[in-house]
Amino acid sequence: MTVAPRAQGWVPFRDHRTWYRLTGGTSGTGGTGTPGEAAPALVVVHGGPGSTHDYLTNLAALAEPGRTVVHYDQLGNGASSHLPDAGADFWTLDLFLAELDNLLTGLGVDGNYVLFGHSWGGVLSAAHAARRPAGLRGLVIADSPASYRLWRQEMAVLRAALPPGVDAILRAHEAAGTTDSRAYTQAVQIFNDRHVCRIKPWPPEYVASLMELSNDPTVYHTMNGPNEFHVVGTLKDLSVEDVLPDIGVPTLVISGRYDEATEVTVRPFAELIPDVRWEIFEESSHLPHLEEPELCRSVLRNFLDELESGKGRDRAPR
Repeated sequence: MTVAPRAQGWVPFRDHRTWYRLTGGTSGTGGTGTPGEAAPALVVVHGGPGSTHDYLTNLAALAEPGRTVVHYDQLGNGASSHLPDAGADFWTLDLFLAELDNLLTGLGVDGNYVLFGHSWGGVLSAAHAARRPAGLRGLVIADSPASYRLWRQEMAVLRAALPPGVDAILRAHEAAGTTDSRAYTQAVQIFNDRHVCRIKPWPPEYVASLMELSNDPTVYHTMNGPNEFHVVGTLKDLSVEDVLPDIGVPTLVISGRYDEATEVTVRPFAELIPDVRWEIFEESSHLPHLEEPELCRSVLRNFLDELESGKGRDRAPR
């Protein structure tokens, strides 16, 4: 489902700029204000790190005359400023938290908004929510690990369960440094078809994000590493588990039954966030919004409608 944006542009951020697009809402409201004056803006935070907004564009279908959906490309990606020469100490969680704060303020939605964070974007969104910003009304954490220690642990489990011989091929090429070989790429594709996106051919919006990442992998390689199997970058020891009890808004956690973000990696969100529910999509892996789009939109729309009707608002944490 394609929904045309009503506006797009850039918000200045330090010496750089962050690209955004707005869908739905009306000029002059945009999801700003206090509850009851307008629906909260839905701000979509993409994964990677190092991906782009493209693979999440179908969430624009959640836009309404009174609800703005905000997509953006994080710094270093897509239509935002690229910084291929920035060192590893530049690309930090704090950088992207500051960028998100700047975007919310720049767009005037910081007084009334909901975050949808996918994968790495869910980690970023959880860290943002744990700071208890006054304008945050709700949170969606989609297909995200609560810690990258758990992610690495579970990646080994998933690899071991691949068809006979596949993990051996992966390990042989990783040891030899030939991860650019055709055999390695084919073995990785077997994993991706099981645990990243189970529909074929891959949706064009997902392919668009992969191409953007390939064009400039600076952020992904620095923060994550060479691929999903080897989180050896600056994220390798990152966890948000300690701050999850500080999240004070209603939270929806979603994941796929075959997700590379396995139930083990997701469970801390469900156990530690005070006001939370967890929905598992039975036919999905890492991209339920693309693999089961109608069901996923229905679950998200129901959650947003509950927030807007006041259900769950001002509930005290456990």
